[in-house]
Amino acid sequence: MKFPEKSLPTIFIDEPPLEFAYGQSCPNPKDGLFLYGPHRRPKRTKEIRIGVIGTDAGIGYFKTWAEGLKRRVNVPPPGKTDKANRLHLANFPGIEEAFSISYVVDDFVSYSLEKSKIIDATSLLNQHEAVAKTVALYADRVKRHDRDEEQAVDVWVFVLPEEIFERCKPEAKRTGVPKLKGEFAGRQRERFDAPLFAGVLDQTEEAVFDDVPDFHRQVKAQFLKLGHTTQLLRETTLAPEAFTNAAGYPTRKTQDPATIAWNLATGLYYKTQPSPPWKLSGIRPGVCYVGLVYKVIPNDKRDFVCCAAQMFLSEGDGVVFRGANGPWKTSDYEFHLGAEAAKSLMEMVVEAYREKHGEAPREVFIHGRTFFDNKEWEAFAAAVPEGTNVVGVRIQSTDGDVKLYRDGDYPVLRGSAIILDDQNAYLWTNGYAPQLDTYIGPETPNPLFISVLRSKEAFPKIDGVLRDIMGLTKINYNACNFNDSLPVTVRFADKVGDVLVMGSAKDAERQPFKFYV
Repeated sequence: MKFPEKSLPTIFIDEPPLEFAYGQSCPNPKDGLFLYGPHRRPKRTKEIRIGVIGTDAGIGYFKTWAEGLKRRVNVPPPGKTDKANRLHLANFPGIEEAFSISYVVDDFVSYSLEKSKIIDATSLLNQHEAVAKTVALYADRVKRHDRDEEQAVDVWVFVLPEEIFERCKPEAKRTGVPKLKGEFAGRQRERFDAPLFAGVLDQTEEAVFDDVPDFHRQVKAQFLKLGHTTQLLRETTLAPEAFTNAAGYPTRKTQDPATIAWNLATGLYYKTQPSPPWKLSGIRPGVCYVGLVYKVIPNDKRDFVCCAAQMFLSEGDGVVFRGANGPWKTSDYEFHLGAEAAKSLMEMVVEAYREKHGEAPREVFIHGRTFFDNKEWEAFAAAVPEGTNVVGVRIQSTDGDVKLYRDGDYPVLRGSAIILDDQNAYLWTNGYAPQLDTYIGPETPNPLFISVLRSKEAFPKIDGVLRDIMGLTKINYNACNFNDSLPVTVRFADKVGDVLVMGSAKDAERQPFKFYV
């Protein structure tokens, strides 16, 4: 028996360009910022106002770094096994030269926390209580500032001792930490269920069990309502030389100083300015991308799920919408909105686009990790006006079931794609990047599996969908990387969902994406 051979076309997608000041484009964000500056570069340098909270030592570490960001930060010389030309690294020219923003370190709003109080809070017997009390040490300082002071702050920087990083996350074992007795028993993990005593017992303090015991997520959830952006930094990131082992080596390996400078400056710019530092170049007018995320609500007796949508435009910045909570989980790995919830969520997306552009979008691409059922899809399609096409795209990571090899010392090129048919393809968003002359990764890269599942009107061409996804791997403003392995619509889906299911995020509706990262 003979089987007909089928040749699968392999295409290459050029590196998507980014736009910077003066309409100039460049594929590398560091090069673009160095040469031209941010895409909405002000005519004169803008001064930003920073608030910093931490221990006396932590505040000192950050102020030293902040002063250093005003000057050039060089990449360290290559080691014995490094290339002479490491194009993925770049000297940092200074925050004013690259971003056209600056600050006066002596004018920082600074609030010092006693290290002993942090140690005590993180050592409480019940971990939910420990994390909540630790978050309160930082959040209460901001609330007090908002209440008592007139000095505005553009971004709050929280400098974290390692005790917070190690003890205030869900998987923290806290082995060897001497536990202090608090208000709750160590084994309590949810509210005390006493319906017969409702209205008699005061359960307001038990709200700590509505949040997952995770410092980062709780801070982001609380500050959605406070209306402040936050930047969380570990003391060991800012001063690795101050934390050494018995042999005199840093206890934690960090990135080189120039890369830290790029990432920190990018975060400060993004979280203090109305527009992100770069945007996608040459994107079709009238298009927007929506990433759907579903998260099971912790300790919910009904097993309800929170659904949220992240909308990203050609300008790069995003807005997050909270959808309705409901019984959206249909199987272990599948989630589907009810018709009314789907319609409402899409109407919020269209209305937000119309507010910004004065008209409805021409194309809405919905990116997710699950399928779309008929009722859900019909509701999405009905929620957009006539003339707007809605396209449903499923984006899945793969685990080595498909590999593509090439001759040479490096793996497959980033941007390679195998077209299976008009609606399905494998796309390598990781791989060798000629512009960097390297592949940044530990093993042979795995592709994403892309499926165009639904379309209100004619299906778009698969190569166009792949180009859009490649572009969306370049707008992670939480760092200054050449690219990510996932498009931003999927990359931060879990982080956004993790924040929105927190009890302290309740009633926090539409918010800019910068509040979540």
